[in-house]
Amino acid sequence: MSCPFLDYRLEANERQFDEPRAYCEAAARFVQPMRADICNDRYDLAHDSDCEIYLEHAGAADENEGKNEREPKNGTGNRSGDGDENRAGSGEDA
Repeated sequence: MSCPFLDYRLEANERQFDEPRAYCEAAARFVQPMRADICNDRYDLAHDSDCEIYLEHAGAADENEGKNEREPKNGTGNRSGDGDENRAGSGEDA
């Protein structure tokens, strides 16, 4: 399975390309063909373990996703000490 951040584009900033070029949506830039090999899991490489761009952005997405599940967007999470204070910190490494 290829990286979910990988896209191939035929144009950028009013410039047309003859061939589609690899674009990393996480980094918001075009990437070299060798980087796209990692994105496409070629040559015994895996984007989810060998690509620092993917790891950085996937980790940030996981952190934000988990944070939103634990605490409401308005910031009124349960902090009253009514016995649920361990709920927000469960499953996280210190």
